[in-house]
Amino acid sequence: MPPDAATASRTREIAREERRSGLRTIRKVAPYLWPEGQSWVKRRVVLAVLLLVIAKLVAVGTPLFYKAAVDALSTGEMTPAWALGAGAVGLTLAYGMARLMNSGFQQLRDGIFARVGQRALRRLALETFTHIHHLSLRYHLTRRTGGLSRIIERGVKGVEFLLRFLLFSIGPLVLELVLIAVVLFVLFDVWYLVVVALTIVLYVWFTFAVTEWRVKLRREMNAQDTDANQKAIDSLLNYETVKYFGAEAREAARYDRAMQSYERAAVRTATSLAFLNFGQALLITGGLVAVMVMAAVGVQSGALTVGDFVMVNAYMIQITMPLNFLGTVYREIRQSLTDMGEMFELLEQPREVTDRPGAGTLRVSRGEVVLDNVHFGYDPERPILRGVSLRVGAGQSVALVGPSGSGKSTVGRLLFRFYDVQEGAIRIDGQDLRDVTQASLHAAIGVVPQDTVLFNDTIRYNIAYGREGARQDEIESAARAAQIHDFIESLPDGYDTQVGERGLKLSGGEKQRVGIARTLLKDPPILLLDEATSALDTETEQGIQEALRRAAEGRSVLTIAHRLSTVADADRIVVLEAGQVVESGSHAELLARQGRYAGLWARQAAERDEDAA
Repeated sequence: MPPDAATASRTREIAREERRSGLRTIRKVAPYLWPEGQSWVKRRVVLAVLLLVIAKLVAVGTPLFYKAAVDALSTGEMTPAWALGAGAVGLTLAYGMARLMNSGFQQLRDGIFARVGQRALRRLALETFTHIHHLSLRYHLTRRTGGLSRIIERGVKGVEFLLRFLLFSIGPLVLELVLIAVVLFVLFDVWYLVVVALTIVLYVWFTFAVTEWRVKLRREMNAQDTDANQKAIDSLLNYETVKYFGAEAREAARYDRAMQSYERAAVRTATSLAFLNFGQALLITGGLVAVMVMAAVGVQSGALTVGDFVMVNAYMIQITMPLNFLGTVYREIRQSLTDMGEMFELLEQPREVTDRPGAGTLRVSRGEVVLDNVHFGYDPERPILRGVSLRVGAGQSVALVGPSGSGKSTVGRLLFRFYDVQEGAIRIDGQDLRDVTQASLHAAIGVVPQDTVLFNDTIRYNIAYGREGARQDEIESAARAAQIHDFIESLPDGYDTQVGERGLKLSGGEKQRVGIARTLLKDPPILLLDEATSALDTETEQGIQEALRRAAEGRSVLTIAHRLSTVADADRIVVLEAGQVVESGSHAELLARQGRYAGLWARQAAERDEDAA
């Protein structure tokens, strides 16, 4: 097959796939418009459609009053039987009332449908938001937040547009064109119908063909818009990093390059729109002139009255107005289908970690955590854990130490079930984590991460996030235990102090203590401390360690640490290296062995001595 033919075939295949994708998207939206078990929604949809039909019947009948009024004024005769006795003034008033009824029925239809559309919008937005939260950590680590938020935003707006215009623009347009065609056929010569039909067919063909071309341009513009938006958000989220490296000009140039690509795509989109609008105007004007010439000839020959001429003009204007809007509606519907398709692809993104059918609730009686020959790798070609086995006994404190990249944080992620193990098993009180619900597992484990990220809200909100419905005295008790209550009380707004984006208004140590307070408020039976005191100074660290020791009483604690001095009093210390357990024992036992742990301890002690000097 020649290259040109192959390209054309590929283009046709892409177009067919896009149409199939559009139909799939419409099928997915339909249940939100006609939901099972919600009869009030269905009643509103039916009533809205009924009002739509009434409005179009009134609209098509309105020019008849106009014709009769013009004939009465121009000749003094009212030939239609229904116009006798009405008089020219009466017919003019009837014409005005018909126009008002047409508008009134349309507005009433919109008002009745508004609740249906907004409810569908809310349900879909909530479903998307919930689904994203259920996607795996792997997905969120690889996805760009800026691009993701823009996909959701465009998708939800696309649903609103599609529900409104597909039901209330394309459907009514078709109905109105059919009714007007019937009127022209019955009241006038068949050639009027032929000219109108030919105009409509040419107009629709031209509009759809050019719009299909423009959709590709619009898709490219959207891609450039998403890319520019992502770069802007990424740069703003890393504001401090930009400042550290004096990269403001570099970031501005990077953003400008993205906007330059968007500018080129937007210019092509705008010029193609100008071409579309001119072509539509040419076709509509040609059809209008042809019909009006035919009517003028009929008036001159006496076959038609002046009222007939005016009525034909009114019908042609009635046709051209929605047809002029057709290009915009079709383009927006196609774009909405594209945007919604991206959102539905997001909804179809499979969950990597799911609850098994019939998964039970995790029941923690002792809090024993066991890793049994666990193998795991984020990439199959690069294993992280290679047969790790360890046990955290009931009420025991176990520390994981080792060099960077040894797999310490991976153990914490597997315990919280951000990922599932590839071989082996993790059990809590004998229950495999894959056999219990994620909600019950998450409720049983309290995590203080290395990098505490806070919501852009008050300190009270961020601490209270640990347990829904917590009282103020409970929040303050957790803050005291984390040794941050006095600091909060010293602030002008106290617990109502705003912490800023990601908590950037607080120091690293203050954020970490808020995170610790949040976990203490949760009061879980198992604690996972991932470098929980890494951002604290020595004096504060000692106080926090004491608070964590008190909080750990009666709980099982797994501590991931780089600084060995913070875990020297752990019941057992497990040394990981290259994803394997190389040593295990108490602090004293491991020092006595003069092995890997003793070497790490000596190195860190030397670094502390150098810092002190």
